[in-house]
Amino acid sequence: MKVDILAIGAHPDDVELGCGGTLAKLISEGKTVTVVDLTQGELGTRGTNLTRAEEAANASKILGFSDRVNLKMKDGFLQNSEEYQMQIVRVIRKYQPEIVFANSIDDRHPDHAKASKLISDACFLSGLVKIETTLDNENQKAWRPKQIFNYIQWKNVTPHFVVDVSDFMSKKIEACLAYKTQFYDPTSKEPMTPISSKDFLESLTYRAQDLGRLSGVDFAEGFTSEKLLAFKNFDGIVL
Repeated sequence: MKVDILAIGAHPDDVELGCGGTLAKLISEGKTVTVVDLTQGELGTRGTNLTRAEEAANASKILGFSDRVNLKMKDGFLQNSEEYQMQIVRVIRKYQPEIVFANSIDDRHPDHAKASKLISDACFLSGLVKIETTLDNENQKAWRPKQIFNYIQWKNVTPHFVVDVSDFMSKKIEACLAYKTQFYDPTSKEPMTPISSKDFLESLTYRAQDLGRLSGVDFAEGFTSEKLLAFKNFDGIVL
C-alpha cells in the first residue's frame, strides 16, 4: 500500500489544477502517487457527482496515479472535526506517504483553506501511537509524513519554492480538461462559473509561465511549506 506521495484535494480536480504538472513529473521519475478527494464536488454548478467521478478517473489515467479514493465528506461544509481528521488519519496510515500535497493555505473557496488545516492536523495526529485505528479489521501503525506542501489555487499566494514543470505542462492541461463539465466549453449550455471561463483556462498556462519567468524556466508550479526546507546540496536547483 505504501506510496511516495499522497496528494489530497477538497474536490475532484483540485490536485490536477494545483500540482498536476509536479505529480506528472514525479511519476515520470518513478515515484508512486495516490490521490485522495475529500468530497465528491457535489455542490458544483456544472455536472454532477457522477460526472465528476468519471472525469476524475479519466484524469487519473492521464497522469498515471497509482490509486484514487474519495472520502465523500460534505462538499461546502468541510470542518476540522475529529470525524474528518480520523478519516484522513486512516488513509495516511494505509498509504504511508513520505510527502503530502494539500490545498492552498488561503483561497477563494472556503473548503480549500479548511482542507489545508484539516489535512495538516490529520498528518500530525497520524503519527501519535496512542491514537488507535484499524483497517479491514487490522490495527494500523502510526505514520507521520515527512513534509506537507500546499499547492496554490485561485489566489496568488506567494510560493516558498517552485517546481520546474516545463516538460509536463501539456499533460497537466490534458488532465484538467478531462473535467469537461467544469471548464471552458463554448458549446456547453450549462451556467457560466468563474472556473468555466476561457480566461480561467488560459490562466493555468500564463500563471505557470509567470512563475517560470521568475525562476528561469518555461513553466513552474508554486508551493508553500509548513517547515523550513533544508537542501543536502545544490544539484536540483536551476541556475
